[in-house]
Amino acid sequence: MDVKEIIKGQVTGHPVVLYMKGTPESPQCGFSANVVQTLRACSVAGLFTVDVLADPEIRQGIKDYSDWPTVPQLYVKGSFVGGSDIVSEMYKNGELQKLLHT
Repeated sequence: MDVKEIIKGQVTGHPVVLYMKGTPESPQCGFSANVVQTLRACSVAGLFTVDVLADPEIRQGIKDYSDWPTVPQLYVKGSFVGGSDIVSEMYKNGELQKLLHT
């Protein structure tokens, strides 16, 4: 199975997927930590995370998959939402909470 198929399976197989640097318990960058904190504030249950630092193919593959150059990347219900800045903005205006809980 190629990287694109693996990523597609992850994104479509879980309601909320976060590609990040590190783990939710130990984020390896401030942007990843921000998104984890925001998702916790939204009481997200069943968050599926992928540590891109553990797999260089996934790290590059997710950028190609989304056509988005940076990590973290959040997916909800199979759709790309965005990175740290977009997630923060959506949280501040209430869009993220609606998206996660509908």
